[in-house]
Amino acid sequence: MKVVQVAVGVILRQQQVFITLRDPSLHQGGKWEFPGGKVEAGETVTQALIRELQEEVGIEVSSSQPFMLIEHDYGDKQVKLDIHLVSDFRGEPHGREGQQGRWVDVSELDTYQFPEANMPILSKLAEISRQ
Repeated sequence: MKVVQVAVGVILRQQQVFITLRDPSLHQGGKWEFPGGKVEAGETVTQALIRELQEEVGIEVSSSQPFMLIEHDYGDKQVKLDIHLVSDFRGEPHGREGQQGRWVDVSELDTYQFPEANMPILSKLAEISRQ
C-alpha cells in the first residue's frame, strides 16, 4: 500500500488554532482537521505546506517550524503527516474551498472530532498550552 505524505499546518495565534472541516466525500470526511495536503512529486514539505495553506485557507506562510512526524495506518490508507507550527503568516485564514473553518482555543480542541492520526497532535498541543 502506498504511503501518502501530507504537509500539515498547525496555524496558531496566541492560544488559538485554526481548524477546518473535511468534506464528507473525502477520506475521514466530516471530521475537523489541521489544514494541509499531499506533498507532490519534486516538492519539499515546506513548499507543499506553503502551497496548500494558500490554496485551502488563503494565507501566506512567512515561516514555520517542524512540530512532529506521524505515520498512521487507517487500514484502507497509510499516511505520513509532516506537521509544522505556523504562527508567522499574512492574511486571515478562512475556508477558501468552501469548507468550514474556525479559530478554536487549544484547550477546547478535545471537543471536536478529528481523524485518529491527529490524536498525537492534539495531545502535544494540550501539553504545550499547559506550560
